[in-house]
Amino acid sequence: MSTDRRISTQTHGHVRMIGLDRAAKRNAFDLAMLRQLAEAFTEFEDDPQLRCAVVFAHGEHFTAGLDLAEVGPAVARGEPLFPAGAVDPLGLHGRVRSKPVVLAAQGYCLTLGIELMLAADIRIAASDARFGQIEIRRGIFPFGGATLRLPQVAGWGNAMRWLLTGDMFDAAEALRIGLAQEVVEPGKQVERAAEIAATIAAQAPLGVRATLATARTTVERGPEAALAGMMAEVRAIMGSDDAREGMQSFVERRAAKFTGA
Repeated sequence: MSTDRRISTQTHGHVRMIGLDRAAKRNAFDLAMLRQLAEAFTEFEDDPQLRCAVVFAHGEHFTAGLDLAEVGPAVARGEPLFPAGAVDPLGLHGRVRSKPVVLAAQGYCLTLGIELMLAADIRIAASDARFGQIEIRRGIFPFGGATLRLPQVAGWGNAMRWLLTGDMFDAAEALRIGLAQEVVEPGKQVERAAEIAATIAAQAPLGVRATLATARTTVERGPEAALAGMMAEVRAIMGSDDAREGMQSFVERRAAKFTGA
């Protein structure tokens, strides 16, 4: 297995940029690329200075999906796709990230690409993006979260329309069904995702993470489970330095400067 770098990382302030960097192969994921993406997510999660991430792709296409010639046999053998102890970029097994991710897609966004979108929190699509959950056409079915999340995001009928046919759809359809939150001019998707990430990163980190956690609990375990811990979380955050800074900035009519404490 090649050890060439397939994932790029850069830091802009409190935002980590995570790039799919195998453009010559349309950013198709082999085992090395899957593991490097998990490592990048883990670094993002474990760095207290990083508050939001942008996942994007170098080249014309977000991803052609999994390199099934290599990944398929590994899955059949029961091999783990991500390193032990790493954050799962798909949010399905093991460590799950607690910080928000904004994703920007362009060109082909197939199979795993859609599942990475569904695992992200906010999704921006270039108008030239073309989507396909095409596993059904390869004799298998999606196993990276599409069958779990697309019905929640798009509704049953919309999800089954694309999951059971393997047909391709465009950015306008992605926007209609909620897979994308915004559609922008090609070439602008990373810039727009970075703008949103910078806005998130300027907010109070404790509040952002609590918002994400409560919303995720609601989706995964229901409102009652989310309510059970909500008030204790609110009371703890109300006593934080950031809550005091938020109130003081309101009184002084200035932008707050949050530290995450």
